[in-house]
Amino acid sequence: MASQGPTGIVRIIKAAGYSWQGLKAAYAYEEAFRQEILLAIITIPLGFYLGNNGIEKALLISVILLILITELLNTGIEVITDRVGTDHHELSGRAKDIGSSAVCLSIINAILVWALVLIN
Repeated sequence: MASQGPTGIVRIIKAAGYSWQGLKAAYAYEEAFRQEILLAIITIPLGFYLGNNGIEKALLISVILLILITELLNTGIEVITDRVGTDHHELSGRAKDIGSSAVCLSIINAILVWALVLIN
């Protein structure tokens, strides 16, 4: 049987540390993530200000966070694909294109939500 890792609060603290490392790595190595962080720094406070109620505020803020989440997942796909090999391969290119499409859709989603909430 495999060794059991930490449990309880120790596991939560370790997981938070790994998450922080991932955020730092994405910020250090991914220009798109840095740009989206800047977008979030501007739009999240705007979401609190422009939303008329809790639901609107939650929508405006959550779609921005979704962009960051999607970018992190896309970055993970790109990193592991490059780890496997940097030579051109159809499947590697497809994986990266699909990840990029997910980011694009999350951005379109954010634009639509912001437009629909603010036009109201």
